[in-house]
Amino acid sequence: MDSREEQLVRQLADHDEELKTLYDEHLVLKRKLEGFRHKAHLNGENELEIKRIQKLKLASKDRMMAIVWRHQHQAQ
Repeated sequence: MDSREEQLVRQLADHDEELKTLYDEHLVLKRKLEGFRHKAHLNGENELEIKRIQKLKLASKDRMMAIVWRHQHQAQ
């Protein structure tokens, strides 16, 4: 998510509980992925967990962007 998208999500999250929950979840997943980046060696189980987290993170981003789109088009 680029900084412009993230700023918009944070603004809208103040007024949309579902979006706030998704954004919080997205941040937790992002921190988990960053934790794996600091490991010198990853085993097969770690690789699977990374893929699982990446999929969840992408799904949460897709849902957030759908909510942002809905907010933008309701305002018109």
